[in-house]
Amino acid sequence: MEIFVYQKGADYVDEGFSVDKLPELLKNPDNLIWVDIEAPTEADTKILTDIFHFHPLTIEDAIETRNHPKVESYNDYLFFIVHGVTIETNMTNFVTRELDGYLGKNYIVTFHYESFRSINHVKSQIRDNTFVCRRGADFLLHQILDRLVDLYIPVVDDFDTAISNLEDRIFQIKKGGNKILLEIMALKRSVARLIRISSKQLDVLSRLAGGEFPLINEHILPFYRDIYDHLHRIFVLAENYRDLVGGLLNIHFNVVANRTNEVVKVLTIFSAIVLPLSLIAGIYGMNFENMPELKTRYGYFLTLGFMLLVAIGLLFYFWRKGWIFGETDDDK
Repeated sequence: MEIFVYQKGADYVDEGFSVDKLPELLKNPDNLIWVDIEAPTEADTKILTDIFHFHPLTIEDAIETRNHPKVESYNDYLFFIVHGVTIETNMTNFVTRELDGYLGKNYIVTFHYESFRSINHVKSQIRDNTFVCRRGADFLLHQILDRLVDLYIPVVDDFDTAISNLEDRIFQIKKGGNKILLEIMALKRSVARLIRISSKQLDVLSRLAGGEFPLINEHILPFYRDIYDHLHRIFVLAENYRDLVGGLLNIHFNVVANRTNEVVKVLTIFSAIVLPLSLIAGIYGMNFENMPELKTRYGYFLTLGFMLLVAIGLLFYFWRKGWIFGETDDDK
């Protein structure tokens, strides 16, 4: 757990405060306090109840890590849940982590079980410059959410690249079609999760940017609307990707069906050629005595020659029809 305190007019942010100092620090309205609780212990969780006196239901949601994004208003604070993408997220494995938090008049509490790049970025930012802290707790929260949403953009770009690569590979399928199908299905699941998370997160940002909560000052609202716009573009792109991935599935099945049809066509042509040859061989394979050709000195060679002519004739006929070796001029 880390505690950051900015005192009005200071040119730096204090750190290293103990939990015992929090009640006194919170009483001073000129202090801006950020309590970041990472990988919380039972003692850390008690801070939410014993010092901040947050509603038990919000604490229960914070401890539970399988919640959808949402924002709720209480008497003097907001409780919010958002999701950020993890560093291991890629096109076939879209993974998010839950970030729970509280926004008060002069404080922010962030509660999470794993490290967040957005939070680490803002920590570095306020250590270097107090500009963010000077604008208040609502602007500090904006910085965290803005960075969190920005980290979605590289993932969305990966989706675009992956879809383009799969489109090219689908038309080159010879073997391993099942592998490509598995990649498409994994991509489809990732896009579906992105849509599900971003749509619910849009509702949260819409409420934060809509002037619904007095804790967010009116002059800060445009910054929240900017985050909303960024996430909305991500959501729209994700919906487009869902349609494109659905199109990839259709293309894949059509290509596989076309490959199958090519194989069936070859086998059918082979059977069509072998059938009359088998008929000729079957006729002369009968053991009737009254078969003049059986006594012909060169009958065997003549029969083989005739069978060869039949095969060549059928091949020529299939070629003229454009069924093998591509189209002829008559078929164009």
